[in-house]
Amino acid sequence: MKPVHALIVLALLFPGVAQAQGWSPQKNVEIVVPVAPGGTNDKIARAIERTFVGGKVVNTSVSIVYKPGGGSQIAYAYMGQHAGDPHYLLMGTSTLITSQAMGQSTVTYADFSPIASTFNDYVVLTVNTASPLKTGKDLIARMKANPQSMPLGFSSVVGNHHHIIAGLFMKGIGASPRDLKIVVFKGSSEAVIALLGGHIEVVSTGAGNAAPHMQGGKLRILGVSSGQRLPGAMADVPTWKEQGLDLVYGSWRSIVGPKGLTPAHVTFWENALRKVVESADWKAELERNYWGDFFMTGADFRKTIDRESKEMKAVLVDLGLAKQ
Repeated sequence: MKPVHALIVLALLFPGVAQAQGWSPQKNVEIVVPVAPGGTNDKIARAIERTFVGGKVVNTSVSIVYKPGGGSQIAYAYMGQHAGDPHYLLMGTSTLITSQAMGQSTVTYADFSPIASTFNDYVVLTVNTASPLKTGKDLIARMKANPQSMPLGFSSVVGNHHHIIAGLFMKGIGASPRDLKIVVFKGSSEAVIALLGGHIEVVSTGAGNAAPHMQGGKLRILGVSSGQRLPGAMADVPTWKEQGLDLVYGSWRSIVGPKGLTPAHVTFWENALRKVVESADWKAELERNYWGDFFMTGADFRKTIDRESKEMKAVLVDLGLAKQ
């Protein structure tokens, strides 16, 4: 019997043997985005889709599906309908940790198949250029004096990384995180539009979302949560540490699959995402959006989830959103 024929027979008689040879997508792959188009999650999904298709990493079609609303619960429920199906990938955020800690959801990372973290998204606090606030120190003084006078906007749910940054900011200046007055938008683009229109005075968002408007002279970035200044157009924006505030925080973004994926499924997507982060397009995307490389898979990724779950809960307790 010829080797090829032997493999066909084995695949028919013993499917497990064929599976051991590896798995690859057999139909359209959906990348599910839990928020409205236009923000960081949308940018990530589009960058991944470009390399999956353009780089022939995936030999089937790939589509991006938006499931905003319900604090990401709509997207989570959608993924839950496809348990065990590796053709569905979700843009995972800190909401998978924070929603459960706040008692808003019973869904956690344990209800998915973690695949990889992709990068760190550094957060900025930004104002309209018409604002009287010129520096981060101006914002610190304003928030110390009367935090209720300055509503802070962000997307897309209470308790996410944008909210956590604001809580860390308040704690760092010696004020109560519970004194924050917040406005929650469906997506980062909506928050920025409101800021540009003068409908809100300060917004917490990803550096890449604010930088183009800063370059256009419409927004002023008061501080960034990175450990050191970011490159390019952000090089003149001081970190919070430079302004006397010990605030360094990067929110990693992840890719997860539905619960019940096999090791072969996870291995395929780990390798596929490794090709994405090694691509020139992805590296350009990191630079363009001021994202920090943070690719991690396997046990290391799971340890990071466990550690940050504890750290995030501590901040949520300070915000009055979770119990000790």
